[in-house]
Amino acid sequence: MSNGDTTLTPKTVTKPKLERPRLYKVILVNDDYTPREFVVLVLKAVFRMAEETSYRVMMTAHKMGTSVVVVCARDIAETKAKEATDLAKEAGFPLLFQTEPEE
Repeated sequence: MSNGDTTLTPKTVTKPKLERPRLYKVILVNDDYTPREFVVLVLKAVFRMAEETSYRVMMTAHKMGTSVVVVCARDIAETKAKEATDLAKEAGFPLLFQTEPEE
């Protein structure tokens, strides 16, 4: 029965599996010179935090030495950290924000 019989085979469609971009943490590093009010102001201005949230993040850094501010994509994390650190430098404070990959 091979007269004109055709066998249909389904096409296999391969979709490349895209990996999610790696997330990065923006970390606030405590110092002994920057006033608490200024740190709260920077967190509110750069990271769009509420007053209470920014105060809590600042106090965590004050007590523990560092505090995670936000976790986001690498380019956003580096931009926000640089913007916040530059704002502090302009005001004459050694406030530091760092980025590192999330585990």
